[in-house]
Amino acid sequence: MAHLRSFLRSYLVGAGFNTRGMQNIGLTYAMQPGLRAIHTDPRELKAAQKRYARHYQSHPFWTPCLVGILLNVETSIKAGTFPAKMLPKVKDTTAYTLSAIGDSVFAGSLLIFWALLTICLLLSGLNTAALLLGVALLAGLQAFRAYTFTAGVRQGFKFLEKLRRWDLINWGRRVKYANAGLLIWLWTLIWPHPHQWWELPLSVAGLLLFARFVRTGVLSRVLAVAVFVILIDIFPWVEDSIRNGFGL
Repeated sequence: MAHLRSFLRSYLVGAGFNTRGMQNIGLTYAMQPGLRAIHTDPRELKAAQKRYARHYQSHPFWTPCLVGILLNVETSIKAGTFPAKMLPKVKDTTAYTLSAIGDSVFAGSLLIFWALLTICLLLSGLNTAALLLGVALLAGLQAFRAYTFTAGVRQGFKFLEKLRRWDLINWGRRVKYANAGLLIWLWTLIWPHPHQWWELPLSVAGLLLFARFVRTGVLSRVLAVAVFVILIDIFPWVEDSIRNGFGL
């Protein structure tokens, strides 16, 4: 029951966000039921609570996994098989590593995939499919949270080895390729009709060029988007000028 309460509280970690400890208040709140079940001695409980009052920041989708792992570690600390002094460094390293993976896979890939595919389905008149997609992804996220929390509680840091074998970074890259395809689909849906066959390849080439500039640091993301939007706005005028100039 204590583990279930910690899992449910992990959804509220971001509610206590602050500029000093980031998500430390929310993490301590999520750990509290589990810590009370593990440390029955008041002094040990107080010492355990202090361990999580320090700075903490990670991607919210990974928080249940981290809470589960940390509860497993607290059990080891209680049994004397894990030194408490090692926890802060190990905790921070794990949190930052999972945060980087979360930013790449979830925020930078899957959330964009959901948004683009939903927009394309809605513009295609497939409203039911868009709704079912959202429900399926939401349910999948909750299953992911529950599974990683349970695995973290049972296996502790050993579960990180299994996560490494999942190769999530490369999966995030594959999803980004799919996002590029969805972006092209979106363009075909919103592009003014009628249009010429060469307009879409030209736009894709321009997008790839700007992406290359951003990746190499030649342009900032904000400037690249601004220039790209301006070019889209003036494209019809340039096209009309070319057509009139060549008598097309």
